Amino acid sequence: MANILVIGSMNMDIVSQVQCLPVPGETIQGLGTGFHAGGKGANQACAASRSGAKVTMAGGLGTDAFGTELHRKLQDEGIDTGAVAIKPETTGIALITTDAWGENSIILSPGANYSYSAEDLKTLDFTRFDVILLQNEIAETVNEAVLEKAEAAGVPVVMNPAPVSGFKRAWLSRSKLLILNEIEAEALSGVRITDFSEAQTAGRSLLAVGISQVIITLGSKGSLYMDTDGRLIETPAYPVQAVDTTAAGDTFIGALAASYYGGMGLKDSLHYASAAAALTVSGAGAQSSIPVKEQVNAFLGRMGSSTD
Repeated sequence: MANILVIGSMNMDIVSQVQCLPVPGETIQGLGTGFHAGGKGANQACAASRSGAKVTMAGGLGTDAFGTELHRKLQDEGIDTGAVAIKPETTGIALITTDAWGENSIILSPGANYSYSAEDLKTLDFTRFDVILLQNEIAETVNEAVLEKAEAAGVPVVMNPAPVSGFKRAWLSRSKLLILNEIEAEALSGVRITDFSEAQTAGRSLLAVGISQVIITLGSKGSLYMDTDGRLIETPAYPVQAVDTTAAGDTFIGALAASYYGGMGLKDSLHYASAAAALTVSGAGAQSSIPVKEQVNAFLGRMGSSTD
């Protein structure tokens, strides 16, 4: 069983369905609103836990009702919340409006996510963990401190440079495994990606920076793995009817970390993560659509492959 530390964001996603997105100054009728636990850090922690890993979550929550609810949900998942800091402000909120064609607009208020500081990391013993999952929805000073502490402790960091805006390229060489989608890979490599061949070019550019391993996810096309040993693995995506792509990338990352750092072979881990992401796309919401290990293995069995 992998012992994983996730340091990242925790948000309450407030999702309103509309027929069409409003234009500036327009008031429209909503078709329904839902409240969903989200945030890239919490999503990845949930995915890793549901795939059998022992998970500790670190980050900031507010003193409001949303913070209380998100804290409870993490504990209900069996996630250790001892490193979650409660800050005297609002919890992170994502205001999401989605139209009938699946297009959306999002306003992200980071709140307590940006109040979590490098000082809060002092309560964590990094040597306890097999791997650390890190993203870019918290303060850059925290990410800097995490990379320094992880390097000193000899613990690998899986970096997910999302959102890519504001991501520091200097962090790349200090990460063991980089997992990113094609948009993020384009932004960091300067290579436009439409297929596996172009993804390989981008991957080589990223490996040259000093990363040992890179995975570029390509949506319905699947994913590409590359490393400095010259290994290259193209993993196709599983065909499913897409309902909501929210948290699919986070599910892939959490599931991959749980399986790969839990002792599963690399190829099987990639197939497992792809299956977990496919199941997430098949459901609505963020954490509510993330599958448990038994569901993923049953899906793989139906698809004619197994990681057991």
